[in-house]
Amino acid sequence: MNSIQEHLPEWRKQTLMQKSVARGFSRSSSSRSSEKCLFVLLLLFVVTSLCFAAVGADSANIIFSLDFPSSDPEHYSFTVDSDGHVKYESVARISADSEDRETYHTEFQFSAGTRARIFDLAAQSHYFGGKIDSGNRKIAFTGTKKLTYHDAGRNNTAEFNYSTVAPVQQLTVLFQAVAATLEFGRRLAYYHRYQKLALDEELKRMEAQAQDNQLAEIQAVEPILREILEDTSVINLDRSHAQRLIDMGKREEAAAH
Repeated sequence: MNSIQEHLPEWRKQTLMQKSVARGFSRSSSSRSSEKCLFVLLLLFVVTSLCFAAVGADSANIIFSLDFPSSDPEHYSFTVDSDGHVKYESVARISADSEDRETYHTEFQFSAGTRARIFDLAAQSHYFGGKIDSGNRKIAFTGTKKLTYHDAGRNNTAEFNYSTVAPVQQLTVLFQAVAATLEFGRRLAYYHRYQKLALDEELKRMEAQAQDNQLAEIQAVEPILREILEDTSVINLDRSHAQRLIDMGKREEAAAH
């Protein structure tokens, strides 16, 4: 090749030299571009991994369930995520005068104060990692209750009838009060659709229990209360009950913050 180049005109030699340099530069640029792409991909992988790890570290949920065959509802459970999102399901009689049962599902958002309280009480209960049942067989059976705590490092479940652990007692009372609220909401939705004359008694009972602090998270059933309030075919007395309950829910939520 060198001997051929010796017989080429000078301008041709320079052209070949420039092309050779350009090819070398192109290969070098391509190599650097590939290295940059690999670096960016690696960086994205590391950042994504760290994000998923952070989400996993912060993600937790608490499950409370109660099974009591002779009561109404005979079963219910809450699944509470660390962001306050709640899934509730129950098996209960369709209405007070019916023996037919239905499985009910609903989702809502706990108020910030209630969400914080639930997870704080779980921490005080050592995340249900030990025995929480009192072990006293003389205490009347009030349903099989279960508390579960799950996060990236824990997966604890404890079963009890009655507990002497104060934070567990407080959690039980809280979940029972919220369940009572949601069951009112379930029945009100049924009565509003099929049996409006039954609304009066149900709303009176709900308002009385709310005033007696037997209910919690009334804001969770605000949608059905508002439907009743805005339905002009419902008598004004019932609509007034619904309005007062909505107002009570707003005050409760504001106080919880």
